[in-house]
Amino acid sequence: MVYITEWDKFVEQSIELFRADPDSTRYVMKYRHCDGKLVLKVTDNRQCLKYKTDQAQEAKKMEKLNNMFFALMARGPDVDLSEVTGKEQTDAQPSKKGRGRKQ
Repeated sequence: MVYITEWDKFVEQSIELFRADPDSTRYVMKYRHCDGKLVLKVTDNRQCLKYKTDQAQEAKKMEKLNNMFFALMARGPDVDLSEVTGKEQTDAQPSKKGRGRKQ
């Protein structure tokens, strides 16, 4: 298993792998706190794609990839992923104004 070093390439190949065989494709996320490393793996038992990082700023990218896979799994492999973003739910809610201190 070889690690893919470019994020965009990993995302593109992972989505292609899922769309080719959605019933047997798995997406695994593993975080080791002692090492501070995050490993993402997408496999269909024939091909395995892995991405490793130790950068905390890449958590947002991982959140967006999770949302893409949720959309693919829930709506089917033919869904348009251009509308999927990392903060889909929070942007849609109106901001609440309370009794807080004015700034």
